Amino acid sequence: MRRRPHAIPEPLVSARPFLKWAGGKGQLLPELTRRTPARFLRYHEPFMGGGAFFFSLWSSGRLRHGGVLSDYNRDLIACYQTVRDHAEDLIAKLLEYKAHANDREYFYEVRSWDRQSGFEQRSQVDLAARMIFLNRTCYNGLYRLNKKGKFNAPFGYYKKPLIVDVENMYEVSRALKSVDLRHGDFADVLTYAEPGDFVYFDPPYAPLSPTASFTHYTGRGFGEDQQHRLAGVFRQLAERGCYVMLSNSYTNLTREIYSSDAISGLSAQTVRASRKINCDGAKRGFIDELIACSYDVDRELAVT
Repeated sequence: MRRRPHAIPEPLVSARPFLKWAGGKGQLLPELTRRTPARFLRYHEPFMGGGAFFFSLWSSGRLRHGGVLSDYNRDLIACYQTVRDHAEDLIAKLLEYKAHANDREYFYEVRSWDRQSGFEQRSQVDLAARMIFLNRTCYNGLYRLNKKGKFNAPFGYYKKPLIVDVENMYEVSRALKSVDLRHGDFADVLTYAEPGDFVYFDPPYAPLSPTASFTHYTGRGFGEDQQHRLAGVFRQLAERGCYVMLSNSYTNLTREIYSSDAISGLSAQTVRASRKINCDGAKRGFIDELIACSYDVDRELAVT
């Protein structure tokens, strides 16, 4: 019997992060991808950040059952919601910003909006465009808030900052339509993650030294108590039957709370990764990072 020829699959679309984010996972993607379970139900990422891993999974066709992306940074989630729901209007606004890409005075004028009355009454599109513009033009692309929750990163002096990649923004909008976007604490994942779901945690990293900590993505910080609380959530999800993966810095603290003694069945490995966001260029380079999985990585290894 003559076999039918296999249908030629349509090329997969690709979406990439449109925000620079401290601790972004672009360079760690190969390590995360090869530890991704071969099969899982919904996907959850409670520290959304720049979303590099989510966009990689979506672009490769791995997200067949949707999921939930969340973050404690309310402005970040609102920005993603705007990209999802109002991509065309947002792109138009960002194209207006292109004329001011190298304008230092304009940068500080836009940055000052959150110190003025009526800031929260601005339109959703205006607020999202502001966030993206500041992120693409500030120093090192560092999204940083002071203790009052005001954006305070300085001007970046880039020659040709990319304010908007129109094609990618439309693909990002499509990708975000496949998931729910929520603002909230990382522990909220316990209310909706189910057995067979895949949960990836990418928290603010435990500091390598007392002076090496950057956790002010939201104005509240992320200290040792939060790291311990996160490990407890990791453990509860693992016991529930979720596939749980976490990346963090490799320190005495993380070695202790993500050990097989602390979490039954845990697989933890170190990988080499680069750190690029540091005001001192001499301190940028490769360091050891920890990737902890609640499952047997060799058994669940995804085919890449």
